[in-house]
Amino acid sequence: MSTKRSSYEHLLAWKASYRLLLDLYGVTQRWPRHELYGLTSQVRRAGYSASANIAEGAAKKGPREFRRFLDISVGSLAELSVGLRLAKGTGILSSEDYERLRGKLRDAGRLTSALARSMRRAAATTGSPRRASQP
Repeated sequence: MSTKRSSYEHLLAWKASYRLLLDLYGVTQRWPRHELYGLTSQVRRAGYSASANIAEGAAKKGPREFRRFLDISVGSLAELSVGLRLAKGTGILSSEDYERLRGKLRDAGRLTSALARSMRRAAATTGSPRRASQP
């Protein structure tokens, strides 16, 4: 396997989403066992989807396709927001963990949305490079 970094690893949006995912996995390990195939699984999948769609989109051929995957990532972050809110509302997630995860969620959402806007501009420009620079 090559030691060269993948095309997505330098993206701030991916880094923020991945940090969120790691924290999310740590927190959900403490959740009740009876939620393993319910809420735990759902929030983990949403967190994974947010990060994985950025990586997958970065591997695509152009900014339009990349933007489509970024839009999916933003949707996954919105889904995760609902899951975290439900976990807090039902007492599964502590207020402290909720606030920390929400902060990471906001960061990931802001960076992913900014990257999507950048890809939208790049897709609109004829003859543009594969990707615009990240904000």
